[in-house]
Amino acid sequence: MAIGEERQESESQSEGKVWNLLKLPFRHSTASTSNSLSSLARSLLPTRRRLKLDPSNKLYFPYEPGKQAKSAIRIKNTSKSNVAFKFQTNAPKSCFMRPPGGVLTPGESVIAIVFKFVEHPQNNEKPEKTGLKFKIMSMKVKGSIDYVPEMFGELKKDQVTVEQILQVVFLDPERSSPALEKVRLQLAEANAAAEARKRAPEDSGPKILGEGLVIDEWKERRERYLAKQNG
Repeated sequence: MAIGEERQESESQSEGKVWNLLKLPFRHSTASTSNSLSSLARSLLPTRRRLKLDPSNKLYFPYEPGKQAKSAIRIKNTSKSNVAFKFQTNAPKSCFMRPPGGVLTPGESVIAIVFKFVEHPQNNEKPEKTGLKFKIMSMKVKGSIDYVPEMFGELKKDQVTVEQILQVVFLDPERSSPALEKVRLQLAEANAAAEARKRAPEDSGPKILGEGLVIDEWKERRERYLAKQNG
């Protein structure tokens, strides 16, 4: 009996030592493990969108080689704060946007016009296989502030959300298409809004000179923004 009791006592002591050794790493790594799990959980959550786009994921252009084509997209701020947005494209030499970016108050919307010079096809490639894309990014901003491209600088990269990457789709202008009809209606609405701004007193936003020509008025705003940042 004495030998059995000694053996049991010895086994229980060794088990206790093993258990204590197993507990040590968990006790010391609780904080780091918690942080890692929190980061993982955030990465798995769906990105919260600030903007509603119409169309939601495509830009439709009439396919007319050798001409400048136009498309349109409505951008609406669906958040509860002011939001800055910005366009980017993988073909900056043949495309530009009007406006290229801006700041929207909660519930405010704007119709952006996208200009694209349509090149003649090479090697009989189909126009819908061009690979042309546009990216719309957003960032929450505080208070009333003018848009300048520097808002989306490297230092604020972690605050920027990619709202959508828009695929470009070319459609035959001679064929009836609900998508092209919507583009025509949006272009007409955007042009009417531009005419209304011309009749209003001097305001914000770029002035339009003819079709496809934009006078850059961001220099003064950019300087004010940079001065405010330095201050």
